[in-house]
This record gives sequence, C-alpha cells and structure tokens, in this order.
Amino acid sequence: MKTLVTALIIALLCACDGGGDGQKISTMIEKKEIKLASRLMTPEVLWSFGRLGNTTVSPNGKHVAFTVTRYNVEQNKSNSEIYICRVDGSEMKQLTHSPERENALQWSPDGKYIGFVRGGKMFEINPDGNWERQVAIPDNRQVNEFSYSPDGTKILLIIDVQLGKVLGKDVYADLPKAEAFITDDLMYRHWDSWKDGSFSHLHVAAYADGKINEMKDIMPNETWDAPMKPFDDVSETDWSPDGKLLAYSCKKMTGREYAESTNSDIYIYNTETGKTENLTEGMLGYDKTPRFSPDGATLMWLSMERAGFEADKQRIFTCNLNSKIKIDRSKNFDSSPSSIAWAKDGKSALLTACFDETFRVFRLSFDQTSPEGVFRQISTDGFYDYQQIQEGDGCLIASRTQLIRPAEIYRIDEKTGEGKEISFINKEILEQLDLPEMEFHWVETSDKRQMPMWVILPPKLDKTKPAPCIMMCSGGPQGEVSQSYSYRWNYALMASQGYVVIYPARRGVSGYGQEWCDAVSKDHGGQPERDLLSAADYIAQQPFVDKNRMSAVGASYGGYSVFWLAGNHNKRFKAFIAHCGIFWMEAMYYTTEEMFFENWETGGSFLDKNNTYAEKVYAQSPIKFIDRWDTPILIMHGKNDFRVPYTQGMAAFNAARMNGVPARLVVLPEAGHWVLRPQDAILWQREFFGWLDRYVKKQ
Repeated sequence: MKTLVTALIIALLCACDGGGDGQKISTMIEKKEIKLASRLMTPEVLWSFGRLGNTTVSPNGKHVAFTVTRYNVEQNKSNSEIYICRVDGSEMKQLTHSPERENALQWSPDGKYIGFVRGGKMFEINPDGNWERQVAIPDNRQVNEFSYSPDGTKILLIIDVQLGKVLGKDVYADLPKAEAFITDDLMYRHWDSWKDGSFSHLHVAAYADGKINEMKDIMPNETWDAPMKPFDDVSETDWSPDGKLLAYSCKKMTGREYAESTNSDIYIYNTETGKTENLTEGMLGYDKTPRFSPDGATLMWLSMERAGFEADKQRIFTCNLNSKIKIDRSKNFDSSPSSIAWAKDGKSALLTACFDETFRVFRLSFDQTSPEGVFRQISTDGFYDYQQIQEGDGCLIASRTQLIRPAEIYRIDEKTGEGKEISFINKEILEQLDLPEMEFHWVETSDKRQMPMWVILPPKLDKTKPAPCIMMCSGGPQGEVSQSYSYRWNYALMASQGYVVIYPARRGVSGYGQEWCDAVSKDHGGQPERDLLSAADYIAQQPFVDKNRMSAVGASYGGYSVFWLAGNHNKRFKAFIAHCGIFWMEAMYYTTEEMFFENWETGGSFLDKNNTYAEKVYAQSPIKFIDRWDTPILIMHGKNDFRVPYTQGMAAFNAARMNGVPARLVVLPEAGHWVLRPQDAILWQREFFGWLDRYVKKQ
C-alpha cells in the first residue's frame, strides 16, 4: 500500500494504454491548441496536459528522447508519441505520429536508432524521424520492454510466458466459456489484476542490424516474474559493458511464501555459460535496481535490510565481482534513493533522494580511503522534485515536478545546481493559468517534535478573508510528502477552487529520515493521527483559514486516517472524503494480497491474543469508532482494487448510513487503487469538489 516511489506511480499513469479499457486507439490523439475561458484550473484543463513519460539521453550525451502521453476525454483514451531535442532544448521534433502509443524508449549503443515498443511489437527509428523499421521477434511474440547490450551484439526482451493453468477454460477444455479462477495458494491476485498463469520472463537473443536470432528464455519454467510486479520495469535489469553478463532483480517464490516475503535478490546470468548466480543470498529484504560499473568490475544496487518491511531504508551497496566483497556505501546517508546510476567516470554515482520532502540530486563519490563514500548535493534551486537523473554532454538531465507544476525535462548545471527547462510540454496551457502559491511550514506536534508541512494557497488569495481548508492525509503509510505532481490529488486544482490545502508530513512519511518513517509501523491510530490533528489545529489558527470550514481527505492509508478521524476529530472538520481507504482492519487482514505488509504494519493477525502490537493496532480500527461518526463523508473506491478491497468502502458507507450520517458511495468498476481513465477521473473530481462545496465552502 506504500506509495513505493512517486515517480513510479506517475509512470503508471502515463503508461495507461487506451485509458485502461484494453482497446487499441483508432483515432489519432494529438496535441491541440487550447484557449482557456478562465485562468483557474479545472478538471478538464488538468486532463488536457501532456504527460512526460520515460526519458533517455543519447550515448554521446547530445540529445534526449522522451514520450508525451495525451488524453482524449471524449474517446476516454490516451496516446503517447516520441519527441527528441538537443540537451539545451533546441531542435525540438516529434518523431512519431501513430494512433497506437509508443513507449519503452532505448537508444541503440551506437546512437543510430531509438528503439521502442508499439502495440507489443518492437520498432526502431532514426533520430531524424525520417526512417522507421519493425524488428521481427521470433514466433511473433509480444514484447513488454527490451534493452540493448552495450556492445550491440545482444538484446534483452521481456516477454510473457504461459506456465500455469488457472482459468476455468484452461483446466476444463470442454468448458471454453466458463469464467473462473482456480488456485491452491496465496497471491492469486495482485494490486489490480488476477493471476492468470502467465509470467514475465527475461529472454536473451543475438542482435544485429535490426535482426533477432537465437532467442532464449533464461528463466525456463520458473513460475515468477522478472522484472517484479506490479511495476515490472526494465530498469530492474542491467547489462555488463561487454554484454556477457545480465543482472536482474527477482523474488523467486510462489504462493504464501511470496505473499509474506520481501526477499528479492540480485541475480547475474552469464550468456556464455548459461549459468545464473544469486549475488545477494542471505540478504533478506528487497534487493533491486542492479547497475554495472563502466568497467564491469563492480555491481551497485539498492538493498533493504529488514525482511518483510517494504519501506525500510534503501541502502546503496556495491560488490566487487571478483572478490565478492559487499560494501554499504550509504551508512551515513539518512534517506532512500529513488534512482541510482553510475557516472561515466566510473568513480561516482548519480542519484535522487528525498530530504525535507523534496527529491534532490546527489553525486556519490567512492572514496578509496572510506568504505562509506562521500555524498554531495547538486540541485540547490528551490522546492522541486528531480527524478530520472542522467548524464548529458556537459550537464545533467532530469525530470522535475512541483506540487503545482507537472513534469518537464530540465538541464542541470552541476557547478551551480541551477535547473533550466528544456521540454516545455505544457507551456501554452500554464501561461493561461493563475497558479497557486506554495509555502513550507513547520508544525509542532503533540509530543513537541517539528513536522514539515506544505501549504498551497489559492491563486491571488486575499489573506484578510479566511478561506475554507482541505487537509490531505497521506497514504502509504510510508512514502514521501514531496513535490510530486498528482493527476488525482492535484493541489493546484484544489487550491484553484478557493481552498487552502495543507499536506502535513506526519509520522511515517519517508522524506524526513528513517526514524520518522519507522514511527508509523504498529502505531496506526496513534501518533501519526495525532500529528494530523496537530496540523489541523495549527492551520486553524492562521488568519487566512476559516476554522469553521475545514475538511480532511485521503486515499489508501490516508483513507484509513480519514475514517479514523471521523470518529476522533472532536468537531474539527465539516466534511470527509476517503478513497480506497481501510475501514475494517480485521477484514482487511484476510482479504488483501501482500501479507508481508499487513504482518509488518499491524504486528500480525488480530486472532493472536498474545500479540501486544496487534492488539494495540486493531483496537484503533476505524470501525471501532463508528458510534462517534457525525460528519458528512464521501467514500470512493475502485472495484478492481485488490490492495484495499472495495468491500472496505462499502462497509464504511453502510455503517455511516445505518448510523444516520450523511454519506455518498462512488464505486468505479474499471478502477483499481488508482483512477486512470479520463472520464472516470473527471467524474471523481466533480464528486470530490461537489461534496466539499456543499458541506464546507458554502457553510
């Protein structure tokens, strides 16, 4: 339930094929000239933005290729196209014009082509866009993603293989129309999809001049996914410089063991011998994101120490592949990197990590006199999140977001730390909008700690006139309250409707050090919720906020917080909104899928009466306080949410109405934990603001 890394959630949004309806796009969706009738953000304006996808810098560092996804609300669909420009932003050009989306960009090692995937097929296009070819895949297999080996002689293809009989029609051939899932163990569904017996496997093949031969599944008959679900990204693999070795992360488990463990490992496959080695045997937490050094002698990766804890600190490990000596390079670095990459000099690494709720760029130098390495912050130019850091020619290239500004590509001067925009995907729309202002506040908590909090003010707010307020309860329960840009919980949109928005980094948030992050586990309903009450009391004292028109909203664990606050807020709020929230923790324990999460966060099953941790947490289940609910509440849920099953939302709504509390239930049949289809999202936002306007703004 953790947000994992905000950048990954944004990638999911941008990767939504056809708006999530499984249909191929028949009508071209292109950038349109937009003239706004108002200078204030609306849901419809939000869905007119182009969304930056994956970004890749050419081997010589002079060009950057990237995808932009655009949505058509009427068609309820999306499309992505490929663009290219020089690293200074000049010579911008759209390379593709196709009704099907392009993704998974990769430069060929010699820089002559840009490879990509369109409709499950692999293509290559030259950087001028005047020549394109389809790369034939053996047996006409569908490709998810791919990567070229650095020496240009091999290619990695990520392809789904069918290994299990799970569907009724597969088990009983004479019942082809029978719709059933049949299973004997756990993890039969994950996030938003049922396991159908297929697995994502790594295939290695010879490659030359657009031709693929001798393709081999390097995981034959292995019933697990590589890359790992749910994000299954090719960045979880890496080639050695000579193309002989392939490193990848994988959790080689099934069933109950898979559901209860976070023990993924780093494996190295030798293309010459066909043998696979487990490099991280005995390291019991998540190990992922392997990266070979430029000379191929060392492997770097991210590693969590504690088994079963998905939000542990991500340490930066290196291993000399000859001596097999492993070193933690980040013992004195109190943050979890969201991305790492070797610098071209081979003596340092580039990474992004969150401090005080902003993702900043760092260079990690591997000092030979110290095993810990030396970190130097590069980005210094304000409240922004930087992600997808790469080296360009004489600069660094990264994506950048702000709570009130969508992702764009920036060129960073490493000497000054200054970032300059080069993509300008949404320049024409942003110039027509009055954007909110943003402030950073420190709030004293009930136990006298200092808590960071973002405050987003309506455009051109008259601070002498108190405005209604929305308090955002963060999900996770871990995850950063950073400067990421959300297309659902959009703070520019909220503030543009006349609301002051506060976003407190309560206990459990990951961007304020690991000790602060750890404090939420086994204390749900405790200090983290008291932190939220402290934030509400703090903002209620500000002259620009009307303390009699305040609301609390949140999703996932943030939905849990909303449900808990509904029974414990003591008249602070006039309305609540919960999306995909946990209401009945006992039911959640036996209906969710990732059991490692529940076991870590709650301490175990509520049936274990000798478990003091579990007893404490389950005593704070929001359902225990339903007799105190007295405030209007809107409950929204995705029917395909298997992280937090939609029955949680149903139970909360039924309980509210049976207790006479004004409530509304909105169930989105095609949505999972996220809302990806344009019309679903706009409906969601209209319901959101309709509820707040009715019970908060107009009070």
